[in-house]
Amino acid sequence: MKRIAVLTSGGDAPGMNACVRAVVRYGITAGAEVYGIRRGYAGLMSNDISKLDSRSVGGIIRQGGTVLMSARSAEFKTPEGQAKALDVLHGWEIDGLVVIGGDGSLNGAACLHRLGFPVVGIPASIDNDIAGTEMAIGVDTALNTILDAMDKIKDTASAHQRAFIIEVMGRAHGYLALMAGIAGGAEMVILPGREVSKAAVMREVKSAFLRGKPHFIIVAAEGASTPEKSITNLLTDYIIESGHDARSTVLGHVQRGGSPSCFDRLLGTRFGAAAVDNLVMGNTGVMIGLKAGEMITTDIETVLSTSPELSKEALRLAEPLAH
Repeated sequence: MKRIAVLTSGGDAPGMNACVRAVVRYGITAGAEVYGIRRGYAGLMSNDISKLDSRSVGGIIRQGGTVLMSARSAEFKTPEGQAKALDVLHGWEIDGLVVIGGDGSLNGAACLHRLGFPVVGIPASIDNDIAGTEMAIGVDTALNTILDAMDKIKDTASAHQRAFIIEVMGRAHGYLALMAGIAGGAEMVILPGREVSKAAVMREVKSAFLRGKPHFIIVAAEGASTPEKSITNLLTDYIIESGHDARSTVLGHVQRGGSPSCFDRLLGTRFGAAAVDNLVMGNTGVMIGLKAGEMITTDIETVLSTSPELSKEALRLAEPLAH
């Protein structure tokens, strides 16, 4: 591997910069030239590439977002777009590519791999919705952001004896809601794909206040919304009908921002170094993952064809701890 390129794609996640930094510095140590591709696959097709050195990534480990920027590209999903991307890579004489991103980004990496180009993927998604790894870049920071908000909301909820709905990210996967609900001491967690019972919500709210609780906190994943109503509005209606005051907070994109936690800095660094190692060894078409504290690789096609599952232990803990 004489020349390695790296890009970030899809939704940004705290820790992406730590990963980029590791790819650059570890790659240079391995004897390769390293190139940064700005704006993901869109930037790749438009030839937005420059050579990086150690100083190019100095100080970025503490920054949220991604210095390489990100974008989503419909054109890259087409055979014509992929052919254009390959032409750019060959034009720069790039020997291998590191792709940092979520499932859409890994789909793009798989497309290039099928066309014969050496690619290694790195999971970066605050939703932690990627199979083949116990944790993706950005998840830990996002959870800490949610917990900070929950602690503050509990103060005002207790002062007024109110019920609060805190809506967090998580389309089809409720990892953030489940883990934040457990760690933040929520009274109820609402996950995607599970029935939201009006009777159960009303019963739990009434029971909590009758038991003398000063607040009632529901953490709901945005993906639990119905076609007719957002999950936040639905739960607000149920709580008001139970005879209690309700407020809501949709955390939104604040969950993506901020300086990455120590865990995410270390995880991004380890992922980046492992990606370079696998490119150099010729083990491509894989995604780097974390399992039992160790770096592992999984075939990208296997990752994309497997649905991640929530921890059964965490699901078992959520309900009894709420009481």
